[in-house]
Parts: sequence; structure tokens; C-alpha cells
Amino acid sequence: MNSPDTVLLIEDDDNIRDLMASALRFTGFEVHFAEDVPQALTSLARRLPDVIVLDVGLPSGDGFDVLQLIRARGITTPVLFLTARDAVEDRVRGLRLGGDDYVTKPFSVIEVGARLQALVRRSRTGAGPACDSHLLLYADLELDDKRHTVSRGGTVIGLSPTEYRLLHYLLSHAEHVMTRSQILEAVWQYDFGGDSVVVERFVSNLRRKLDSDGREPLIQTIRGIGYSLRRPAT
Repeated sequence: MNSPDTVLLIEDDDNIRDLMASALRFTGFEVHFAEDVPQALTSLARRLPDVIVLDVGLPSGDGFDVLQLIRARGITTPVLFLTARDAVEDRVRGLRLGGDDYVTKPFSVIEVGARLQALVRRSRTGAGPACDSHLLLYADLELDDKRHTVSRGGTVIGLSPTEYRLLHYLLSHAEHVMTRSQILEAVWQYDFGGDSVVVERFVSNLRRKLDSDGREPLIQTIRGIGYSLRRPAT
């Protein structure tokens, strides 16, 4: 019998923690807890979970501190943020620091469970659909799927796991227009009510990294539809 997927729930509110724990156990997760930054780091040092739920507002620090420490230690476990309602700045900061997804309070525990299952599936299946070659090329951009590296013009570019999957998907469909819902389904493996903000934030992050040093922008916005990896029209 397979062991259940594990989730580390980093949340200091007893009511939210108990509600989510019950719902996640019902979904099939084994749930572990941490109430603050020291407890979270101690738990991660003992055992890495399959996925992490991280509240932005924590005592003795915050969720952003925890995420930075996690990523600095080379831990690529998917992280889902819990943020305050309408806290757009929290969402943007969390995604830029290496978070993989977020939900806003108040939230549906059913949706949280579904998103966590999608994050675990993604982390185990890698970048996405198999390609005929492990090397994806477009213009001076190169993605090596065997070495899990990305470079542009010979310069290696560091990407988070989700940024890597997004770029892999766009490169696999270079010069095709991909809708936001198609990207959500392929990269995040869900589509809850056309929630495209997470796609927009990750595209923005990718552009910032790929187009630095005055390089030619390659990810084009197709207004009202989505995105396409292509050279800009002249």
C-alpha cells in the first residue's frame, strides 16, 4: 500500500489549522504542523514533505522569511501561500520569492486540497509532456531538460521549478498562441474560474529574468487571449 502524500501546514491560527487538517486528511494527505518560523524549520530539517502550505502572517517572522530560507537551502518542495483577502502585494512577493501557488482568505478547503494535489503531481511528473529531444531551442534561448538548465546567449539563467515548467511549455509550443486557461491546465493542472493572475505574475517573472541586459523580449502578450514565445513583430 502506498504511503499518503505529506503536507506541512505552517499556520498559527488554531481554527484555520484544525479545519484545514481535517479537510486535507479527508483528501488523503498526512498532515504535519508548524505554528511559527522556528517550528517550520525544525520540521523541515527532520523530514521534507511532499508539499507545504504557508501562511503569510506568522509570529516571530512571516511566511516570506520561511520561503526564502527554504529556497536558500536548495529545497524545491512546492509551496502554496495563504494570503489575506485582496493582498495583491503578498501574492506578487510570494511568487517572486519562489512560491508555486496561492489562495486568498477566506478560502475553500476543497479548492486548497485540489490545488495541493495538482502541485504534488507536477513535482513528480517534471516539466510536462515528453518531447522528441531533451534540448529545446528558440532564438538564443536554450532549455536542456536532461541537465535541467536554461541559458540565453550562453548565460545560464536561474529559474524556480514553476518558472522552468512554464518556460518549458512555452518553448514546446513556440510561435503558437497559448491561452491563459491552457497554460493553467498544462503548468498548474487546474482551472478554477479562469484565475489567470498567477499566470500573469509568473510570465512577468520570466520576462524579468530572460530579457535582462537589454535582450530582445521573446514572450509576447497576445491581447485578450494569452501569450506566445516569438520574436517581436518588426
